[in-house]
Amino acid sequence: MIHHQQGNQPGDLRPLLRPVTLGGLDLPNRAVMAPATRCRADPATLTVTGLHAAYYAQRASAGLIVAEGTWVSEQAAGRYPDVPGVYSAAQVAAWHQVTDVVHAVGGRIVLQLWHTGAGFGPGPAPGAMTAADLRAVVRDFGTAAGHARQAGFDGVEIAANGTYLLAQSLHPRLNRRPDGYGADRGRLLREVADAVATAWDGPERTGVRLSPYWTIRDEPRAGSRPGRYPFTADEETLATCDDVVTALSESGLGYLHLRGPAPATRGGPPDTEAVARYRKLFGGSLVANHGYEAGTGDALVEAGLADAVSFAARFIANPDLVSRLALGHELAEADRGTYYRGGDRGYVDYPIWSGR
Repeated sequence: MIHHQQGNQPGDLRPLLRPVTLGGLDLPNRAVMAPATRCRADPATLTVTGLHAAYYAQRASAGLIVAEGTWVSEQAAGRYPDVPGVYSAAQVAAWHQVTDVVHAVGGRIVLQLWHTGAGFGPGPAPGAMTAADLRAVVRDFGTAAGHARQAGFDGVEIAANGTYLLAQSLHPRLNRRPDGYGADRGRLLREVADAVATAWDGPERTGVRLSPYWTIRDEPRAGSRPGRYPFTADEETLATCDDVVTALSESGLGYLHLRGPAPATRGGPPDTEAVARYRKLFGGSLVANHGYEAGTGDALVEAGLADAVSFAARFIANPDLVSRLALGHELAEADRGTYYRGGDRGYVDYPIWSGR
């Protein structure tokens, strides 16, 4: 549950900088670093490296770091190259180096657990997963959650967002299974959340990232199979998400990380009505994401619609984002051309504000 800090903070402290308890985590501020795939893992072993340790340590002033989506098994891996895993002993040991340095400089970090399911790309469509396959997925998430705990993370986040396996299972036009996982589209996510919570001796250190409003057109794109991903945020999809969020709330889930709809206009204000919808359904801590800047994030927290706000591109370009927010300093812009390319450029070379 959320515990708002009151009565012991300066009256002029902006809302994003106020401390808060998120699930089982005490945070010094409410600026969360969102998970962002950066494709820098060792290509042979899918282990993180010293670059990852430097990258996350630079951003450890975030109230909470949600580390990039990480494969829970070899079978979970998708089309993205050089994405790390957490299923081998070498991967766990490498992640421990990251958590050690983040903790040494005072940060808090959780790991996002990821299963891509049927990804984009050329080639024949994969066959439907059997019920046994899905039970194996649940076990893989539970095992990966235990590995994340061994690696020194402060918790885990389940990736049920985007177009990936757990999001696919929630979608009425993609999940047409004739078995119990189709009749109850929230079943797979609930079972995964239970398995992950078991690995952590309770749900308080578990979050779920959900994107009910994710929309992909049915028209074919270069390199894609036409019509395979008719993601639309219609009422049937939202109703399924409503049901699963209610169930997750009742389970005691640590937090819900909600990716809301895109702003109506580029650079326009985020859709706070979407956040309000899930604020009513989820009794625990809520982290809002998608299109927020400092001012709109402050307003959302001040209004009580979210307990924290997550930023991806802003943390990529501003490792000292929290200090810049506190001092009112100008924010740097991220170089999108380096998002998914290896090396230190656009990764660990963004400067800290010099004070001038």
